[in-house]
Amino acid sequence: MVYMQKQVILLHGTDGNPDNFWFPYIKNNIDKTKYKVIAPQLPNPDKPDIKTWLPFTLNNFSFTQDTILVGHSAGCPLILSILENINTTIEKAILVSGFCKPLDSDPEPILQPSYDWEKIKLHSKRFIFINSVNDPWGCDDKQGRCMFDKLGGELIIRSDQGHMGSGYFNQPYEEFPLLKALIETKIP
Repeated sequence: MVYMQKQVILLHGTDGNPDNFWFPYIKNNIDKTKYKVIAPQLPNPDKPDIKTWLPFTLNNFSFTQDTILVGHSAGCPLILSILENINTTIEKAILVSGFCKPLDSDPEPILQPSYDWEKIKLHSKRFIFINSVNDPWGCDDKQGRCMFDKLGGELIIRSDQGHMGSGYFNQPYEEFPLLKALIETKIP
């Protein structure tokens, strides 16, 4: 019997890179016999723009029923856009400190003007949202609730976890056992 590895794609946020926060923890602690972890450096990370990040991602990666997308912060609206633009249904999408509405009065170039929530819902078998009530950037439980209300799935609200990784707010968040377990948990 030939066993196919599942593909885990980790998508960082603003000012991020594949070596920030819990990304190395996931890459180093996931079962490498079952999962191939890809953590790309997204272009212009200091100015995330959906017009740049979405084509980069769609042109450089393939998405199958064995794909697990994991995003942090600005990587989460990217996941929403990926799911709206692919023609396959992935295994699951995990959005950590994600958001789908502007965080303040300034425009957020990583956000689409609107989302086709029904189309997004069709392209992932499972959605998991992890947000903290005290996120200093505003990617809080209300943002998680907004995505959960549109897509269903599981909403995990943490307290006192901040942004779950932020250099600006000195939140190193180097380990993330909950996320590792969620990646490795099979759909019931």
